[in-house]
Amino acid sequence: MKKLIFVPLFFIILSASAQTPQQITFTKEQLKDKIMGGWAGQTIAVTFGGPYEFRFNGTFIQDYQPLVWYDGYLKKTMIENPGLYDDLYMDLTFVDVFEKYGLDAPVDSFANAFAHAGYMLWHANQAARYNLLNGIKAPQSGYWINNPHADDIDYQIESDFAGLMSPGMPNTASRISDKVGHIMNYGDGWYGGVFVGAMYTQAFISNDIQHIVNEALKTIPAKSTYYQCIHDVINWHKQYPSDWHQTWFELQKKWSSENSCPDGVFKAFDIDAKLNSAYVVLALLYGNGDYTKTLKIATRCGQDADCNPSTVGGILGAMLGYEKIPVYWKMGLKEAESIDFKYTTMSLNKVYEIGYKHALENIKRNSGKVDGDKITITVQKSKTVKFEQGFTKMKPLEKTELSHDINAGELSFDFTGTGFVLKGETEKKNGDSPDYTFEVEVMIDGEKAETAKLPTNYTTRRQEICWKYRLANKKHSVNVKVLNPSKDYTLNSSEYLVYGNMTNTARN
Repeated sequence: MKKLIFVPLFFIILSASAQTPQQITFTKEQLKDKIMGGWAGQTIAVTFGGPYEFRFNGTFIQDYQPLVWYDGYLKKTMIENPGLYDDLYMDLTFVDVFEKYGLDAPVDSFANAFAHAGYMLWHANQAARYNLLNGIKAPQSGYWINNPHADDIDYQIESDFAGLMSPGMPNTASRISDKVGHIMNYGDGWYGGVFVGAMYTQAFISNDIQHIVNEALKTIPAKSTYYQCIHDVINWHKQYPSDWHQTWFELQKKWSSENSCPDGVFKAFDIDAKLNSAYVVLALLYGNGDYTKTLKIATRCGQDADCNPSTVGGILGAMLGYEKIPVYWKMGLKEAESIDFKYTTMSLNKVYEIGYKHALENIKRNSGKVDGDKITITVQKSKTVKFEQGFTKMKPLEKTELSHDINAGELSFDFTGTGFVLKGETEKKNGDSPDYTFEVEVMIDGEKAETAKLPTNYTTRRQEICWKYRLANKKHSVNVKVLNPSKDYTLNSSEYLVYGNMTNTARN
């Protein structure tokens, strides 16, 4: 009888001609199956894509190149390469905060857990961690003026939890993403997580990939460059419905120019949320619900070729449910499900239970019901989140090599433009030495801009020596001086980027 209740409602929402029903009913077993599918699906897929992460930048993996998968590979990778699973242990940090402090946990609880976790971070995550540890609280920790990586992919790869605990409730997922995602991202970088979370929420209630993508995109402001990029993919899929390579080329021509991440400007490397989200959507549309085809396309697109498959694998896992993930991809999964992800006390088996528990709590507090074995979800009509756009009117002008040991003598350079980023790194001369924190005074045009702390510790490091945006468009001078030099450590600059004005922030 419970199946008779569930099936008609489920098929109503899949009908292209019908409006989304106000409520949809699952059995507990059906809901848990989908939550398990979401967590297992992303774990499988990040394992599959791991060997190709940023190995194919500005190109795709050719169709004739075999991609590795075999029985036992999943368990082997989890044990031997645990750092690959940042997609998962980052998610689990936030799941654990909800478990400890409840669904109303304040933003500081997420920020503190994230900042003090033992794992290494990169890009927007590491910039945010540094900010948090040095007095810049969320959401300013993710704001683009304070975080040169704010448009990077970071929250996009960590937002799965928000969708998996909000089945059929995109606006609830967006509220979670507003709280957590702004710790490390802003603008297009934040939208990547909002969009992915929304796709998960739709995957619970529809098996129509185009519906899932289009409905989730309603959460993103149409005037943002993120929306424009994803909308282009949807249109190119219609124009070239049988050739994903052609859409990949169109993306490369229009959207592959990195203009914010200091590690990607003037390089083929591109960790921008827009482009990698576009690969996610490309794979979903051309894969059309086929788990194998979708994972392979997402991986072959290149760039972040483990995180993008992880995202599509999780979304399809939630759509299909755990039991319907193809057996081929679940080879060795049972042996891996009891292994705690590194830096956590959570395994897949544990997060299946906790994720299900959080989803039930979220359903009940958002006008849903749990009555015996029947779960009724009040489906939300997608609402657009607030508009925000980082790195506005900024165009990279030049990159200049500048190799200098600032510890041995202060550094000065001149540039003409509206902003700069000075790159470099701290280092111990003797690996056994204790960690050290340089203090540097940064002067711009003869005025003190900041006194920055630059640790040698990798987990607390500042990724760039210094930067400044929104300067007047003229010639500027920069001087960097170490206030506490030490003969046992080095502070080396490597290069600086210069930015100028761009009158139109949208890509043409």
